[in-house]
Amino acid sequence: MKHISAREIKTMEKIFRLNLINSCTGYKSANLIATKSKNGNSNVAVFSSVTHMGSNPAMLGFVTRPLSVARNTYDNIKATSFFTVNHIHEKMIEKAHQTAAKYDEDISEFLKTGLSEEYLDDFHAPYVKQSEIKLGCKYLNEYEIKENDTLLVVASIEHIYFDEGIQMPDGWLRLDDAGTVTVNGLDGYSLPSLLDRFHYARPGQEVKSFFSDENK
Repeated sequence: MKHISAREIKTMEKIFRLNLINSCTGYKSANLIATKSKNGNSNVAVFSSVTHMGSNPAMLGFVTRPLSVARNTYDNIKATSFFTVNHIHEKMIEKAHQTAAKYDEDISEFLKTGLSEEYLDDFHAPYVKQSEIKLGCKYLNEYEIKENDTLLVVASIEHIYFDEGIQMPDGWLRLDDAGTVTVNGLDGYSLPSLLDRFHYARPGQEVKSFFSDENK
């Protein structure tokens, strides 16, 4: 098994280090965050840092890169409080990846990538029409991560949209049925397949599969 020390990491060529560190922590969520400025300019960008923060109240978070350069997504959220999180699906990975390109503030990534804006229930920010699972979110707070000058943005989940066919009777969404992809590192997109699903783990109890229940 190969071993790499912290000292070796610090001396690595930049792109090699980026690829290694962004992939060694495992698969990440693949989402498009969409916003609209006060002036009406829409913006959409790929993020791999969106994560669950709590279910009651329903919250999520994502990490922004340092604000030493323009960050249109963050600026729009701070100005309006609203944004959407849209799952990236297997049929849209090329268009989604292109949103990482650095377009000028007044140029909408929707227009440049072929993704489509969709407005639902009078929500300020656009959703991505091609996405199968969409969340409408409202800014709550942010926390500085001093070690690398990034910010953790925390938001409430105000709206959820998905095809009813992917929801199980207990509320769980089967993401593989929706075609939701994950990100491996910075630029690798993978399509997971469900291996199993287990009941809540408790000390001294045998691990039980939901699938075995279905086969009884």
